[in-house]
Amino acid sequence: MGATRTPRERWIEEGLQALSDGGPDAVRIEALAKRLGVTKGGFYGYFADREALLEAMLDTWERESTDDVLQRIEEEGGDPKTKIRRAGALTLSDDRLLPIDLAVRDWARRDAAVAERLRRVDNQRMALLRDMIGTFCSDSDEVEARSLLAFCAAIGAHFLAADHGGRTRAQVLTRAADLLLDIAHPEPAPHGRGAADRHG
Repeated sequence: MGATRTPRERWIEEGLQALSDGGPDAVRIEALAKRLGVTKGGFYGYFADREALLEAMLDTWERESTDDVLQRIEEEGGDPKTKIRRAGALTLSDDRLLPIDLAVRDWARRDAAVAERLRRVDNQRMALLRDMIGTFCSDSDEVEARSLLAFCAAIGAHFLAADHGGRTRAQVLTRAADLLLDIAHPEPAPHGRGAADRHG
């Protein structure tokens, strides 16, 4: 009886991990085989060459970032604002998908085919934002602006090194999302005065 074959999905997953860690140049067949604890011969039972693996990796990232996310938010339900937050959490806050997403964005700067695929994914994400924000905002220009700002905040937060005056990045992003999604907050109390002072 022969040795158990390493599943195709394991090669793809290890490739995505290597991409996250070191970019596309880190995706090498011999290195992946070593990480999997197998010989590289099994690789060619699934893929014609390294380019075929890279394509399969991008297919997996695209499916998980779009179709799988859309399916999950529909299954879990909720109002449009809840769905927007969930979609963001599933993609751009996820410990697994986020590093892959950022690596693909860097890769797209040097590869036109990857850039076109990234455009397709981002267009689907923007379409979701437009649809959800459009349920509570009727001005099309404002819908587009809110969608862009929401997307830029989600992506840009991972590159910004600034401090936030004692607040955490998560607190600021939550408040930014509330503003973009038009969720009202109570007015803060004036400095030095409590509720009793204001009403007494």
